[in-house]
Amino acid sequence: MNRETFIEKLRTGLRGLPQTTVDEVMADYEAHFSEGLQAGRTEDEIAGALGDPARLARELRTEAGIRRWETERNPSSAAGAIFAILGLGVIDIVILLPILLPVAATLLGFIVVAVGVFTGGAIIFVAGPFAGIGHYIAAVMFGGLSLMAGGVSLGALTGLVSIGFVNGLVWFGRLHMRLLKPVLESSEVRP
Repeated sequence: MNRETFIEKLRTGLRGLPQTTVDEVMADYEAHFSEGLQAGRTEDEIAGALGDPARLARELRTEAGIRRWETERNPSSAAGAIFAILGLGVIDIVILLPILLPVAATLLGFIVVAVGVFTGGAIIFVAGPFAGIGHYIAAVMFGGLSLMAGGVSLGALTGLVSIGFVNGLVWFGRLHMRLLKPVLESSEVRP
């Protein structure tokens, strides 16, 4: 594979990442080719030593997704980190998907329940005294408040578990990359 093909495949694999990140990566790999050519190696040898550009792009996307999760703790960056980690390999998807889907569905279910409990408590708090529910208005209002507090508590606990879940996936991705790095480096052609 020549320089142009390698760079184009790598650029295609990095599509969607911030342009500054793509530019840095492209400059780094252009430098690899320039240094290799100055050392008397061919473009095919250099491309072979660098490895599969599609695989490199997946690893770089994973690292970018993990870094984004570490700086921005929000659902979007969590999803990006999860999908980046899953993108590392088909075998990982086969292993992780049966674990990921039920856990994610359970967390989503808890979030829906938390919102429902909070909403129900708010309705009881606001409308309960006017609907004639019970004889004690304060008891009805406190009942609504307690349901709202329960919904908030369940939502907060679900959020903490979700953050722990994503952190576990990030740990798995980093472990995966550390385990793959020696294999990828040993397969490189040395001058």
